[in-house]
This record gives sequence, C-alpha cells and structure tokens, in this order.
Amino acid sequence: MVDIYNLMNKGESALTKSELRKLSDMSLAAEKYEDEVLGLKPLTPKTIADAVALKLFENKMNQTQLAKSMGLTKSKVSEVLAGKRKPDLQFLKGIHKVLKIDAKFLLEHA
Repeated sequence: MVDIYNLMNKGESALTKSELRKLSDMSLAAEKYEDEVLGLKPLTPKTIADAVALKLFENKMNQTQLAKSMGLTKSKVSEVLAGKRKPDLQFLKGIHKVLKIDAKFLLEHA
C-alpha cells in the first residue's frame, strides 16, 4: 500500500509507463485482497428498499427529504419502503430521477 500511495503522490503525469503499469497492477491486487480476504466488497442491493436506503445514505438524505423531492407524501414513501405497499410508476420514476437508481434494476425488482 505504501508503494501505491507513493506512486499516486507523484502524480499521473510524472509516472513512467512502467510505473503506471506497476500502479495499475498493485491497485488491482489490493482491491482483490480487500474484496476477497477482508470482505470489503461493496454490497449489492437485492431489493428496491435496499437500493433506496443505500442511496439515501450516500446522498445524506432521509425519507422525508426524499418524499418532498419526489412530490409524494412521507407516508407513501415509508409504506413502499417497508413493503406495505407496492411501488407504483410515480414512485419508481421519482426514485430513478432523484436518487439515480438504475431503471432496469427498478423494473426487475418492482
């Protein structure tokens, strides 16, 4: 990791082709180690509620802010995310637009 940081601190434009290749190889090896050995691989959401929760966290938003930005009531958003209500087209379009959740994922999980 120290070698990776040292190369990164030099700046990409200051690296030789050999150093760029070394940096790339070491970065891929470090990522593989983190994913497979340390278990740090990013979680892949399996439900719309999981995807929304992840995006809310990433965007430092809460359900009330989400509902307001989508033009929906807080209760509707809460009910859909709790599984008490099926997501309708307005909800799906809203989270796609506001949270940039992949439309294909939404359609497959709706």
